[in-house]
Amino acid sequence: MEPSQERPRPRREPRSRTGPGSTRRGALAAIGGGLTAALAGCVDALETSVDDPFAVETVVDGLAHPWAMAIVPGDSRLLVTEREGRLSLVDREGGSHTEVDGAPVVYVTGQGGLLDVALHPDFPDDPRVYLTYSIANDDGESTTAVGRARLEADDGDDPELTDGTELYVAEPWLDSSGHFGSRAVFGPDDRLYVSVGDRREDGFDAEHVSQDRSNDLGTTLRLEPDGSIPDDNPFVDDEDAVDAIYTYGHRNAQGMTVHPETDELWQSEHGEEDGDELNVLEAGSNYGWPIAHYGCAYGTDEPIGDEPADRDDVVDPVYYWKCGSGGFPPAGMTFYDGDTFPEWQGDLLVGNLAGQYLGRFSVDGTDVSEKDRLLEGRGWRIRDVVVAPDTGDVYVAVDDGDAPIVRLTPQE
Repeated sequence: MEPSQERPRPRREPRSRTGPGSTRRGALAAIGGGLTAALAGCVDALETSVDDPFAVETVVDGLAHPWAMAIVPGDSRLLVTEREGRLSLVDREGGSHTEVDGAPVVYVTGQGGLLDVALHPDFPDDPRVYLTYSIANDDGESTTAVGRARLEADDGDDPELTDGTELYVAEPWLDSSGHFGSRAVFGPDDRLYVSVGDRREDGFDAEHVSQDRSNDLGTTLRLEPDGSIPDDNPFVDDEDAVDAIYTYGHRNAQGMTVHPETDELWQSEHGEEDGDELNVLEAGSNYGWPIAHYGCAYGTDEPIGDEPADRDDVVDPVYYWKCGSGGFPPAGMTFYDGDTFPEWQGDLLVGNLAGQYLGRFSVDGTDVSEKDRLLEGRGWRIRDVVVAPDTGDVYVAVDDGDAPIVRLTPQE
């Protein structure tokens, strides 16, 4: 697994770019039969600290490394991916979960497996589900893929995916088990944005794959819902660049969300030794890895490249953790826009893996500061977080081999 995700680190103060203390520095095409199992369950209350402004309830447990969640609109259910290859529908009220038949055949290795899930913007009128996952070829090389299928999940029927197809396969395939990315989010333009990691390719110079726009590695892709390339993508007229690229110079982005007021795309990205980042995506922009980075090489205090603020050809992160800060290995993220926790309105919630808490950040334009460490002390690696639009409750996926999905609600 990613060293920055697994190794406990000392915690020191992070740096904000604009805040106080800133230094200004198979596949879905091979739909197969899965075992459909409805497991009875219930929502149980956990012990809650009197200092917490919320109660913590277990919605469902016994999951194997849940990676992503998606609230089903107009429904009491939640779609959950497990890295080992299972897609489930979870009843948010009753606590039962049912495996969805026909999930893609995935390559489970290292950080790879069944990863993100997103719903078509017109769901349920267009009941298609989008999945990202790792796949392998006959030579044992692997890559990140994007697929979609129709979700058949009427009440009383066993849920299944039908009409599956593979929309995009990142190039090149590599003999690596790390840095697949891969969050998938529909933007306000109804295009699908997908992060692809750099696959842990070596070298800290301008020849690195993340700085080479002729491949998909270390990028954010922008696709039409059918997998085709939008005509207004930033590099469609550049014969030396992949048409699907929206941004590049990334290391391994594992969180992405849309700001509910500005429609900006925000992304969380893993650094090397620290150097973790929060970024706002700008079409066609270079996010620096590895020629500009606030982290250091693993096991050293040696900086990698220049500081992003010192270069005018890369985008400076809006928030970062400098080498020696202890870092914040980030995962899924979302803005809070519910009514249940009015004091959180507009705040950014970001899962912390090695740090084992849910970070709450205030956001004012691009001025970001960390306000709270939610769920700290429970030993939970936080993989994903979503907000239910019907209730304003917060759902959190814990990354473990025997893991729960929990819900945060106001204390009574």
